[in-house]
Amino acid sequence: MKNVILIGMPACGKSTVGVLLAKTLAAGFVDTDLILQRRQRNTLQALINKYGLQRFREFEDEALLCVEELSDTVIATGGSAVFCDRGMRYLKQNGVCVYLELPLEELQKRLSNIKTRGIACRKGESLDEIFAERSPFYEKYADVRIDCSRLTAEETAEKIIEELKFNNKK
Repeated sequence: MKNVILIGMPACGKSTVGVLLAKTLAAGFVDTDLILQRRQRNTLQALINKYGLQRFREFEDEALLCVEELSDTVIATGGSAVFCDRGMRYLKQNGVCVYLELPLEELQKRLSNIKTRGIACRKGESLDEIFAERSPFYEKYADVRIDCSRLTAEETAEKIIEELKFNNKK
């Protein structure tokens, strides 16, 4: 099995679905946000506050690039990982990229405070603006798109498995 790389907006379920998917597939699991935090010895929000958006994205790119050449692994990326072209191209060399899509209205319900969540964005930027800026990048890297609207994490994992089996038959 190739790696499964999960991309999408914050709160779309990448980490939660990733763990369930890894368990179901008897695969490994890696969360690049946790790699970034461990490498920098700080939370995402603290890093954004201390170093700013550009340096944070450099940290994120480094975190993606330090993921070992794995196989049979589900990789949950940070919501802004798609801005890291080198890192995304590196991950996609041995993986299929799955975009977990949620409409903006659903994201607004799930994200109560974008100021403390560790979301890489410019000061004062709204969730609408973040969504509009990132969506084309998610679409650019996506090999598979999964509409997560009205799905539980378990149902989303099942849908990914179904889609990956279908794609492997092509």
